[in-house]
Amino acid sequence: MIGFLAAISAVLSWTFACSIWRKESEKLLPRQINIYKNVLASIFFLPVVLTISWFSDVFSIFILMISGIVGISIGDTLYIKSLKIIGTRKTLSFEALTPIIATTLGAFSINEIYPQKVWIGSLIVSFSLLMIVRQNTFQKEYSKETNILGILCALGSVFCAVLAALMSRLILISSTLTPLQTTEIRLLSASLFLFLIFKKDFFVLINNRSITKQSHSCLVLSTLLGTNFGILFQQIVFKFLPIGIGWTLLSLSPVFALFISKKEGDIINKVTIFYSFLSFIGVAIALC
Repeated sequence: MIGFLAAISAVLSWTFACSIWRKESEKLLPRQINIYKNVLASIFFLPVVLTISWFSDVFSIFILMISGIVGISIGDTLYIKSLKIIGTRKTLSFEALTPIIATTLGAFSINEIYPQKVWIGSLIVSFSLLMIVRQNTFQKEYSKETNILGILCALGSVFCAVLAALMSRLILISSTLTPLQTTEIRLLSASLFLFLIFKKDFFVLINNRSITKQSHSCLVLSTLLGTNFGILFQQIVFKFLPIGIGWTLLSLSPVFALFISKKEGDIINKVTIFYSFLSFIGVAIALC
């Protein structure tokens, strides 16, 4: 029950945060938004650092640091870039791939055994959300090359997210580290990696006076929702649920994204609604 509630909370937090990041990506580069949110999120959870025994489980901490770099630094940058190009709902729809990928990786890499209904549910979710992606519902037109770039960024973010989740799941079930501690370790490593790679963007953000108070407020809110609470809830999911089932629940984001699609110029037709609810049925089958 804890894992289920955490997954729904993560979906809600992440969906609304994505909407804000998409809007702000018109003013800032995707990597700059990622830097902003990760550094700020690390500061919000900074007291947690004092509770971590940094030298007692070096291997677990190292794996979590790699997880943070792959999933948050690289994955989230690709994710925000995709949000800017193809919108919140379609970007979230590529998470349709995560249930089947996560279920497969969980089964083969850490020997998590899933009943047949989980595989069926994951396939239904993947199929229905991929059909959503095929719906040409945007009022704003992009070139074919731009759309391909957005799709590649979305796919890249999916693979990064699944690999990072797998590493987190492995540590959460084999060490004494808590979901809150693992969240802060991942955020700190992601922030440090981004600083080393994009030093100039750090100074650009500090000296950028064109960012309005409203933008700062929106970015702070989205950081709390999508980064602090979103990642924390995800870590709780991976602590209590097998990775395949966890990602199947987390893939409900496109259904919730229907409520904000109109604001982004994304027209919702009957086919889109049908496949969105079919994905929800797939999740239900996996959990029954």
